[in-house]
Amino acid sequence: MITVENWAEIRRLHLSEDMPIKAIARRLGVARNTVRAALAAAEPPRYQRPAKGSSLDALEPHICALLAEFPDMPATVIAERLEYTGASSVLRARVAVLRPRYRPADPADRTTYAAGEIVQCDLWFPAAVVPVGPGQLLAPPVLTMVSAFSRWVMATAVPSRTTGDLIAGMWVLLKLLGAVPKMLVWDNEPGIGQHQHLTVGARSFAGTLGTRIWQAPARDPETKGVVERANGFLQTSFMPGRTFTDPADFNGQLTDWLPRANQRLVRTTGQTPAALITADRAAMAGLPPVPPRVGWQTQVRLGRDYYVRVAGNDYSVDPTVIGRMIEVSCGLDRMQAHCAGQLVADHQRSWARAQNVTDPAHVATAKGLRQAFQTRQRTTGQPTATARPGDVVARRALTDYDTVFGLTLQPEPPASDAGTGAGAGAGGRMKPALTVVRS
Repeated sequence: MITVENWAEIRRLHLSEDMPIKAIARRLGVARNTVRAALAAAEPPRYQRPAKGSSLDALEPHICALLAEFPDMPATVIAERLEYTGASSVLRARVAVLRPRYRPADPADRTTYAAGEIVQCDLWFPAAVVPVGPGQLLAPPVLTMVSAFSRWVMATAVPSRTTGDLIAGMWVLLKLLGAVPKMLVWDNEPGIGQHQHLTVGARSFAGTLGTRIWQAPARDPETKGVVERANGFLQTSFMPGRTFTDPADFNGQLTDWLPRANQRLVRTTGQTPAALITADRAAMAGLPPVPPRVGWQTQVRLGRDYYVRVAGNDYSVDPTVIGRMIEVSCGLDRMQAHCAGQLVADHQRSWARAQNVTDPAHVATAKGLRQAFQTRQRTTGQPTATARPGDVVARRALTDYDTVFGLTLQPEPPASDAGTGAGAGAGGRMKPALTVVRS
């Protein structure tokens, strides 16, 4: 069989050099019929081996029948139904070729975005390179938001994937944007909601901003492909060669890098995000006059150890309010507690886990209260203060308790002269008897 090189050279010599067939055969050392065949062939020669067939050829009609009725039937089940004993990889390859004929198609159209309409949101997880505590490295969830029209990228790291932290992160980025889009698109992130059912915090946040949070269907990444590509861009363009000392350093470096990222030329729009963000922001609504409530909010009664647990860490509280209800709020940066409108705790939020965050002033206050308590016990013998002279202490009559429990005292009948009465006692005295009065 003639090679591709000889075929190309024969055609060049004959068509370009006008060399006769006999001279070509002599130069290349091939037969004249080979030269004639090469000149007659318009395409290069290809070696084709005749197919030997497969053991699945006889089973293919049965495979098609099963797929026609059950398009998603796994290849392992098909092998069981057909009692196939050959190589499983061969069957899987044939089923992969046949299945698209019977499975309904789900085409994805090209989407065009209007200015101010959609901001896509997602979480990007870099490597665990951020120190958050002694011996603890965190892979911080990075909240990424991208305006679909201008491709403007916004991002900030948050401590966790809980509703409070995600809502707080969205509010931080929207304040930097200075506007609110008509729709925030999320996937089925549990902190936002699942299966089109939003969490209470997410629904309240959307209502305050006057926008809509819409969750994409499961296994449909094309719905938020803009932010997915931005996550890949962050991974390949921001992370390489960087080191971080703490979460604040991570967010600081990310904030300094994002303006340069938004100067990139986007192939889809043909412009930079910085050139389109003005029109995008103008089509959005303004920020609400009353900011939404974000972060953690809870009420708890302060125990004797004067610590409260928030997001896996324990924070100290002023021990003078032990036993009273306190309101705890925790944002991305600060943890605060109030009692009757008074600030009783203010700590920096710890992104680590299982940490005790203590204010030295709270420890000193607790020590003073403990010494005063012990002194009072030694001097009075009582753990609490006793009544002072002149104080009136109310005393309840014992008969009140008899009335509460339904008990009355009734005397026994007098003893007989023979002194044989069941209730007679020595000297003929009467014994009181308890009679239960059932109400």
